[in-house]
Amino acid sequence: MGYVIGVDLGTSAVKVLLVSKQGEVVDSISKSYPLYHDQPGHSEQDPEDWVIATKEALKDLTDHLADPEQIEGLSFSGQMHGLVLLDKDNQPLRRAILWNDTRTTAECREIERNVGLEQLHALAKNPALEGFTLPKLLWVKKNEPEIFAKAELFLLPKDYVRYRLAGDLSMDYSDAAGTLLLDVAGKAWSKELCEKNNIPLSLCPTLVGSYQQTGTIQLEVAEETGLSTTCKVFAGGADNACGAIGAGILEDGLTLSSTGTSGVVLSYEETGDKDFQGQVHYFNHGDPNAYYTMGVTLSAGYSLSWFKDVFAKDISFDELVREAGESKVGAKGMLFTPYIVGERTPHPDSAIRASFVGAHASHDRGDFARAVIEGITFSLNESVEIFRNKGKTIAKVVASGGGAKSDLWLQIQADVFNAEVVTLANEQGPGMGAAILAAVGSGWYPTLKDCAQDFVHYQKTYQPISENVSRYQALFKLYQQVYHATKKINHDLAEFR
Repeated sequence: MGYVIGVDLGTSAVKVLLVSKQGEVVDSISKSYPLYHDQPGHSEQDPEDWVIATKEALKDLTDHLADPEQIEGLSFSGQMHGLVLLDKDNQPLRRAILWNDTRTTAECREIERNVGLEQLHALAKNPALEGFTLPKLLWVKKNEPEIFAKAELFLLPKDYVRYRLAGDLSMDYSDAAGTLLLDVAGKAWSKELCEKNNIPLSLCPTLVGSYQQTGTIQLEVAEETGLSTTCKVFAGGADNACGAIGAGILEDGLTLSSTGTSGVVLSYEETGDKDFQGQVHYFNHGDPNAYYTMGVTLSAGYSLSWFKDVFAKDISFDELVREAGESKVGAKGMLFTPYIVGERTPHPDSAIRASFVGAHASHDRGDFARAVIEGITFSLNESVEIFRNKGKTIAKVVASGGGAKSDLWLQIQADVFNAEVVTLANEQGPGMGAAILAAVGSGWYPTLKDCAQDFVHYQKTYQPISENVSRYQALFKLYQQVYHATKKINHDLAEFR
């Protein structure tokens, strides 16, 4: 019996999965660590906290296993964009600045001026947003010049943990694509992007493939964790890339719809030469010959939990969804835009806010709840429509997260997306994607797709209902008008918040 480990380094916790050669999750351990918000808009973590928590989780995992020598390989999924700056001794110079840190708006505008929007989209394939790594580098350079002067290399979160476990300093392409310094289609650090932003190219680490071996567990780490020094360590991937792998999004026509606090629509791309003009994210996949496009709804599940907390504290989520099911398509003539904390795709607008449109005296709580669920799905559909308008086929959507736990919501997704929607039999998210990378790297399978066929299984299937599809298509056109109709009002209201 052989095993691999998938390490999912998230924002609030690290989760490690022990997976057998049959694709069965044998064990999982999670360890949390703190977030630091020292000032408004700041979000940081101590890289040492990641290392400590990961080692503790691995030790708990091996303690449950009779023979840890059977663990053949380990790989990673990691929170994207976080800046870890290292000095000449490979020690962190400061706490890591995370993906959800918003202090870098001025640096984003600076990048646009330095590079030009057209060239930025041509090379980096993404807009300059506060979450990305390059704005963070510029912020440190501007505001902490004494720290930046000591910097020898930057890494992303999972790469630092991997360095501490196996001693290798490198970064995989899928995570590097979220820095704004990678030539995404060319799969190389962009000298032009570095030079135009006055970032030394030498700060960028060696690039490697997601299932490329980068080392083995170091002796000291083996003694702390119970792993063997023969356990192979593989580069890993960005959390969204690993989430795609873990959901089997490894061929054209497959799309992932993930509704957690935020929502993600992610679609497989065979080439890196499409021009989305920054409307959606465009990253390298963990599959070495592929890419993925991705749209983000900032408040997906969060919109529904917000609605419940404010208007339905006395009932359960199941009861609220049951009430929504008693309404009908279109919530009896009401629309909701899920902009309670702003929006990302296709409107990167931090000042826009949510609206209920069309509310009347005969609406009840179930109608409002259905409008919220439909509005979240309409927002996700904005990304689906962008993909389709660029010639993509969206034939099957794999649903995960909170939106995959409700028959009502799954049918709404099938109707709004006008596509078959399926759920996962064993949803483990990015951690399973990391385990698949380790399995392929260990030689269990020749390709990610071959491994996913055994490791990833679908459970329920929902087909679009033609009558509902027609009504939702008409409603979606109305939904798309709300942002533009309310933008100025919401921006003017900002001074009263």
